[in-house]
Amino acid sequence: MQIRIFETKEEIAAAAADVYAGLLAKKPDAVLGFATGASPLPTYAELIRRCEAGAISFKDVKTFNLDEYCGLPADDENSYRTFMFRNLFSQIDIRPENAHLLDGNAPDEEAEARRYDRMIEEAGGVDLQLLGIGTNGHIGFNEPGESFTKSTFVVQLAESTIRSNSIYFKDGNMPTSAVTMGIGSIFAARKIILIATGEKKAEAIRKTVCGDITPRCPASILQLHPDTVLLLDKAAAALLGEEERSRV
Repeated sequence: MQIRIFETKEEIAAAAADVYAGLLAKKPDAVLGFATGASPLPTYAELIRRCEAGAISFKDVKTFNLDEYCGLPADDENSYRTFMFRNLFSQIDIRPENAHLLDGNAPDEEAEARRYDRMIEEAGGVDLQLLGIGTNGHIGFNEPGESFTKSTFVVQLAESTIRSNSIYFKDGNMPTSAVTMGIGSIFAARKIILIATGEKKAEAIRKTVCGDITPRCPASILQLHPDTVLLLDKAAAALLGEEERSRV
């Protein structure tokens, strides 16, 4: 696990975009795993800027998003489909049919999960997976539990996740379940970038890097991944010791 600490979100975004640029220069048809939430927004803005400048292209890539709320209309302002098209896909040169997202309104959610896993497998697996992290250590919507999840599945959201995300639902009608790639699906990515900023993420980062590998902190499994880089600001890295900070 590599750890890089930066002063600003913009520096983190540039570092993340450099990884994408390096990958796409070698493999223009790479398979990318994307995430939602506040953490990746500066990175998406930087990818858009570089695409508009002609420095990077997504015309041959395929993408798969981590998760989606269940029961939320696809065109709802808070759906992750809306999030991705508003904040990235509509502003880069990706082919819309190559941007794959989970259907949170599928009549058979379990069948939808299996379909998604098959699509990722048929695409050759994810080359680069982008992650954020919840204050409880969740990645995707893999909440703390008694065992690590494997493939894509339907999850009941933890109260801490609902509290964190409910600020986006002004009417108070936030979904309480979601369909998400499992820990096994995430871990299968060839390279992983995890972005965390702010003091509220410091304890989750400490447990991820220094704690036991346990499903009580799902992100702790990344200690075993062969190619994971954490891009942190100083606040998110505040509880790491000098030994951890030197992993560059």
